[in-house]
Amino acid sequence: MDHKTMTIREMCDTYEVTPRTLRFYEAKELLFPIREGQKRLFTKRDRARLKLILRGKRFGFSLEEIRQLLDLYDMGDQQHTQLASTYEIAKQRLADMVAQRDELNEAIEDLKSQIKWGEKMLASMNSAPKAAQ
Repeated sequence: MDHKTMTIREMCDTYEVTPRTLRFYEAKELLFPIREGQKRLFTKRDRARLKLILRGKRFGFSLEEIRQLLDLYDMGDQQHTQLASTYEIAKQRLADMVAQRDELNEAIEDLKSQIKWGEKMLASMNSAPKAAQ
């Protein structure tokens, strides 16, 4: 990845995103490619920002949270504010994800129980003598 800039096609191939996704992030002021006519050239900074955007989305951060965190990069405090804010949001997101997992685990156990009940009911119905027809 020694390229000084990458085309939209190279970005799509490298990060497995669509051109539409890159244009959307540009419109949302998350990426700032160099424009040469219709051509977009993405810098090393854009690539780093895209990696953070994709990671944030994977963890369930909103685009607004991601934008705000990216904007903190240039505070001039060696990214202390950015890191502290990311840490707090990440802790909350983790707590949310754990709660969702726990709810899902409970629902899975309930469904398993209902399936076992259904199996027993079907088995008893299948083994019961059929009424004369």
